[in-house]
Amino acid sequence: MKLLILTQKIDQNDDLLGFMHGWVREFAGQCEQVTVICLGAGDYNLPGNVKVLSLGKGKLSPFGRSSVGGEIIKKLRYTFNFFRYIWSERRQYDYVFVHMNCEYVLLGGFLWRIWNKKIILWYAHFLIDWRIKLAAFLSHRVVTSTSFACQLESAKLTVVGQGIDTEYFRNLNGALCENETKILFLGRISPVKDLETLIRTVGFVRQQRGGVHLNIVGAPTGTDEKYFHDMKKLVEELGLVQAVKFLGKVSNRETLDFYNKNDIFVNLTRTGSFDKTTLEAMACERPVLVCNRAFYDIFPADLADRLIFKEKDSEDLSKKINWLMNLSIQERQEIGRRLREVIVKEHSLKRLVAKLLDIFRSLNLK
Repeated sequence: MKLLILTQKIDQNDDLLGFMHGWVREFAGQCEQVTVICLGAGDYNLPGNVKVLSLGKGKLSPFGRSSVGGEIIKKLRYTFNFFRYIWSERRQYDYVFVHMNCEYVLLGGFLWRIWNKKIILWYAHFLIDWRIKLAAFLSHRVVTSTSFACQLESAKLTVVGQGIDTEYFRNLNGALCENETKILFLGRISPVKDLETLIRTVGFVRQQRGGVHLNIVGAPTGTDEKYFHDMKKLVEELGLVQAVKFLGKVSNRETLDFYNKNDIFVNLTRTGSFDKTTLEAMACERPVLVCNRAFYDIFPADLADRLIFKEKDSEDLSKKINWLMNLSIQERQEIGRRLREVIVKEHSLKRLVAKLLDIFRSLNLK
């Protein structure tokens, strides 16, 4: 199978999109040839049957970085390169996999249809607007991670699970702490991640029993700098400077160490969005707490109510943390083992890629 993948970025050191490097590697292992078109490329190390083509993000315009003229020239360059690549490489691929960015389908969908290329669009976001609807119309199939991750009403929508590299994300035999509990938050620092609720919860738990620390791994984007400073100020106001650490952003490959060195992973992304970091923590056999109701379809049934808390509810989250802290280390380890089993069975990268390729093959039969 000859496959074209379109994504935002290929960079194994990127904190948010570094996982795509692993996805491309797995596709390469199951395909004859893989061509990748991305908005920008950084550091990558991929097999010989992979060709990476960048649209040019990161290159400076002669008009300057922030000028109106520079922005126009930049977008024209991206568009020109896009059409140049899909045309020049058209004999090197028969199938097209677009990850998240429906703009690629809007630009190339008509041509791919004319050239008889089969198109699958991956989309996992709560926002459903005219762009995703048109992209879905042009695509042969739309796939998403869970039934909650995409609310598009279309017969083309298929739930395929996530793609976690379970050979990489695993338990490194990191010992759980006896006398203290380390909680990990890992992700972009933004209001939608509701870090405020977690910080206040840590304050409540420390007042009740002490022995809990919070490690925050991640950084804000430019528009969220104020929120980041507000969270630092909140930590100071609550007297948690010694208990809460802001550790900055790390690459996706570096997160393995953080999952293994902490006892509980907490994610506060609301229902309608979906963060794969929770599944990575589960693959590392760490107990996780979430407020996303999509996990009722993921967690073992007898654990779901224990591991899912109410959105923006510090009291409920503190109860869940206290419950985990009251368990023995052996009991927490058993929960971790069961959570990993779910990921290996339902959300491994090998399984996902095989499933997507089967979908492409089925499209040829119609």
